[in-house]
Amino acid sequence: MIVIGLTGNIGSGKSTVARRLKDLGAQIIDADLVAREVVLPGTPALQEIADCFGAEFLDSTGNLDRKKMGAKVFADPQAMEKLNNITHPKIKGEVYRQIQLCQKENKNGAGPRVLVIDAPLLVEVGLEQSVNEVWMVKIDQDIQIARLTQRDGVTPEEALSRIAAQLPQDEKLKFATRVIENSGDKNETIRQVNRHWENMMKEHFRETDGI
Repeated sequence: MIVIGLTGNIGSGKSTVARRLKDLGAQIIDADLVAREVVLPGTPALQEIADCFGAEFLDSTGNLDRKKMGAKVFADPQAMEKLNNITHPKIKGEVYRQIQLCQKENKNGAGPRVLVIDAPLLVEVGLEQSVNEVWMVKIDQDIQIARLTQRDGVTPEEALSRIAAQLPQDEKLKFATRVIENSGDKNETIRQVNRHWENMMKEHFRETDGI
């Protein structure tokens, strides 16, 4: 089983790449979904957040008020660090658990041939150490800002604040095995994914498949 770590900063279009990889036959572990699950009501992480930041960051149903928390941490690097210290180990642990489950299934002939960890914070959390390849979705910042303002209804200044809260794209590129440029046409992005997939399959399954 090959494990791909798929990453890219906010607004990079990483979801487009993940969908294409799924179409090509990969199984996806969505780290954003994991991040939501680890802070559900009744979880240790949500209790730690309430203890650290106050009950006002929970909504009337007892769920994390994501909009309020987002406004807090994107404007306060120290608050972001505190939140990350609570959630990152739990996200990482759950992703590890799912990887191990797929590996076990693979040994029994039932697991996926290619597993993709779709994680915007792949490098920040340290998950790049648990994958065979890192695929990085790259985008020009002007286009990134335009996409965020349109998609999330934020101002350009708010978009820049969200971008600045993540590890710079140039730093993430240092970890990349394969890079997908997503500043242009969607069809060209898909062609890049197809090409990388074909090359990866040839490289990793050459001996077992007689390629």
